[in-house]
Amino acid sequence: MTTPPTIGGPSGSSHTVPPRPDHPPRSEQSPRPAVERQPDPHLPGDGLSWLPFRPTIRIRLTLLYGGMFLMAGVVLLMLMYFVVRQAFENTTLPQIYIDPGVTARIGGQPVSGDTFNQYMKTALTAGQHSELDSLLRQALTVLVVLALIAFAAGYAMAGRVLRPLGRITRTAREVASSDLHRRIEMEGPDDELKELADTFDDMLDRLDRSFDSQRRFVANASHELRTPLAINRTLLEVQLSDPATSPDLQQLGKTLLATNERSEQLVEGLLLLAHSDNELTDRRPVELSEVASRAIEQSRSEAGSREVEIRAELNPVAVSGNGVLLERIALNLLQNAVRYNLPDGWVEITTSPGPGGLGELVVSNTGPVVPGYELEHIFEPFRRVKGADRTRSDKGVGLGLSIVRSVVRAHGGSIEAVPRPGGGLTMRVRIPGA
Repeated sequence: MTTPPTIGGPSGSSHTVPPRPDHPPRSEQSPRPAVERQPDPHLPGDGLSWLPFRPTIRIRLTLLYGGMFLMAGVVLLMLMYFVVRQAFENTTLPQIYIDPGVTARIGGQPVSGDTFNQYMKTALTAGQHSELDSLLRQALTVLVVLALIAFAAGYAMAGRVLRPLGRITRTAREVASSDLHRRIEMEGPDDELKELADTFDDMLDRLDRSFDSQRRFVANASHELRTPLAINRTLLEVQLSDPATSPDLQQLGKTLLATNERSEQLVEGLLLLAHSDNELTDRRPVELSEVASRAIEQSRSEAGSREVEIRAELNPVAVSGNGVLLERIALNLLQNAVRYNLPDGWVEITTSPGPGGLGELVVSNTGPVVPGYELEHIFEPFRRVKGADRTRSDKGVGLGLSIVRSVVRAHGGSIEAVPRPGGGLTMRVRIPGA
């Protein structure tokens, strides 16, 4: 071990010089060590990424069947070519000897016996190569034709094998778009596909029972709570109507009445939310502009008290659904836009035909700026944008947009929330046309 040298300072003292490192110092802008990259998860069809489209299971099975047949044909062709070639190579001509008095001619020219034998051997070899080439061309032609037939047969076979899976998929789509009461009920041999279908039916049974139990609980709890709340409201209104009530008791009664009103709104919202989760079974043509017009009339007084202007551009468009629930969609969106607005603000509601034969209801409003990260949560029950006062009953109970989303889903539609650049939101609802 070497001792580092020392040098003297200005005052004659000495200090130790640090040893020189074996490698140059790292600069401030030198790249940081690369983090080990995690392998990407395997995705279906990664082995066929060269295809210009996403291959389905049927296409992959077809390529598998046809590819295996083609590989087997190529191997068989190579073996046949090798065997025939070996047979030709083992074929020899007898040696021909020409006596001195006998003249052999090739193309009019006299030749010796050795020359004649060499000529015959060369002609035999050329004939063998010609026959091998002809055999190879014909075999390749037959192989290509049989490969095309194999791919077509493989496509048909894959479709027949996957037919039960298609039935499972169609049933799953119908369950997702309608209700949980449908079942696959697949018949046939007790194979893997039937086991999958039975497992899917069992899962649907459990989900159906769970959702029914949840809806019954919410509905029963809401019904049980409405009676005592109505009694409390009546008692408070009677007490407040008494002129002999002291001012302090009057103020307390108003506070309790507002709290009771908030509880009633919560119960009504829970009851409607529990019912709106069901898929509609009775659909009728509904004029969306009339639904929006009735919602505007119900919201106009509240908008006037909050100094919010309501603008409307209602174009006729017919949708398929329930008129009462569709009116609830427009009313909840208008109330939400009016309550979460600014003084001298505005709310604009429009109805128009949408793409694909859909009916479109759009509600835009001014208001506070809504962060983009809040949009994915505003449809959750009891969720409000940060900064909203949770104690004021005039702001609602946090179920309005949840009810809207549930009703839209029950109609098989979609809803989209987009923040406006100057503040507020644009809510776009699309309902299937009549």
